[in-house]
Amino acid sequence: MTWATASRPLRVVLIAGEHSGDALGAKLIGALRTATSGNVTFSGVGGEEMGSQGFRSLFPLDDVAVMGPLAILRRLPVIIRRVHEAVDACVAANPDVLVIIDSPEFTHAIAKRVRKRSPRLPIINYVSPSVWAWRPWRARAMRPYVDHVMALLPFEPAAHARLGGPPCTYVGHPLIERFDVIKSANAAELAERLRIAGKPVIVVLPGSRRSEIERLMQPFGEALERLRLRGHSFEVVLPAVTSMRALIEEKARAWPIVPHIVNGEADKFAAFRLARAALAASGTVTLELGLAGTPAVVAYRVDMVVAAMRFLIKVPSVVLTNLVAGENIYPELLQEDCTPETLASALALLLEDTPERDAQLAGLAKIPGIMASAGDSPSAAAAQVVLRQTPRPA
Repeated sequence: MTWATASRPLRVVLIAGEHSGDALGAKLIGALRTATSGNVTFSGVGGEEMGSQGFRSLFPLDDVAVMGPLAILRRLPVIIRRVHEAVDACVAANPDVLVIIDSPEFTHAIAKRVRKRSPRLPIINYVSPSVWAWRPWRARAMRPYVDHVMALLPFEPAAHARLGGPPCTYVGHPLIERFDVIKSANAAELAERLRIAGKPVIVVLPGSRRSEIERLMQPFGEALERLRLRGHSFEVVLPAVTSMRALIEEKARAWPIVPHIVNGEADKFAAFRLARAALAASGTVTLELGLAGTPAVVAYRVDMVVAAMRFLIKVPSVVLTNLVAGENIYPELLQEDCTPETLASALALLLEDTPERDAQLAGLAKIPGIMASAGDSPSAAAAQVVLRQTPRPA
């Protein structure tokens, strides 16, 4: 018997801790409904996207969706209370499986406590912590309370095996599901609408979080001005997250070059295809640029507390595209190296036909093949892992 024909529905508890996990959770809900012919119920913690699938969250996701040690410290009493509420609710629901999604500081605290109170409940971790980058001991430490890891990056199963972590399956990154959209984006229509003609385009991506925008908009703007003073002529397109557009517009007013600010995924992907080069904050957007085949310079700045912990990082790059490729395709200019002059110099090499540009294009051509998952969409593959880890219905 399968869950699609079982006499009762599969009971799944999903725990997301931030908005990227909410997006993954929403797709997993849809995939599990398909795989079980709708014979499934959900409870736990999620946000708006999971809510659009009919999911009712135990409490608002924004109560726990914080990033960085200082932000977590400020919200610690609320987060601790919410952890205990989630544990109590999970145990009371008597589910068939618990899926924790990303945000290990929050979700793993719940998983550890649930394991103590419900030791036979399968627990699956969707999105591997970055054990391959820093604090590698976390892989082995997960084994007592995580039964299986569903990885978004193709090198992560081997990393868990090497580090003694739980069994791990590469299900594919959700961006793979957007590959056709990325590659078919209408660059010509965007150029016509923005009245861009005859000049190379630089797409600027200062991040989606307030802290990233506040740290990167100034050096990014100054780098563009240095390029202009060196004699380069170009247009700037700046895709903005809707919630951060007002802040981006405010910061961009200090730039001597006026950017074309656009909104929405369609315009963002069209800008990637239109661009001669990109200047981007480190993050998932580098994978989007990699799939689009857009040459780029990647930069980042963090607060002093996080910067002081850099000695813990154990990988040759912090840029996801570079890690997926196994080579440093994109130059990364971090912290003290993230200066207007260094950014301008790195970008200048991409605006002309240079060996550096050719090397990036050759490396980027490999990214779609490396990231492709076997057959199923990532969400469908994740649903199958969940079902394999769940005891068969009686």
